[in-house]
Amino acid sequence: MDATNIAALSGNLAVIGYGLAAVGPGIGVGLVVSKTIESIARQPELAARLQVTMWLGIAFTEALALIGLATPFIFV
Repeated sequence: MDATNIAALSGNLAVIGYGLAAVGPGIGVGLVVSKTIESIARQPELAARLQVTMWLGIAFTEALALIGLATPFIFV
């Protein structure tokens, strides 16, 4: 293998790695939103407080996706 093939292979692995790193936060956001909807259906009077908590949970979960995106750039 020459240097061009090795660079292409490592680039492809980085794309696959980020794709796998995005799966976890995607599932996490789905769970956060589904549980918030379920909670609002059970206690509608707490909707405002639950939505604030939901947005915080989504923000922290999406931070994991950004870490997954930045990791290949840090370690290259």
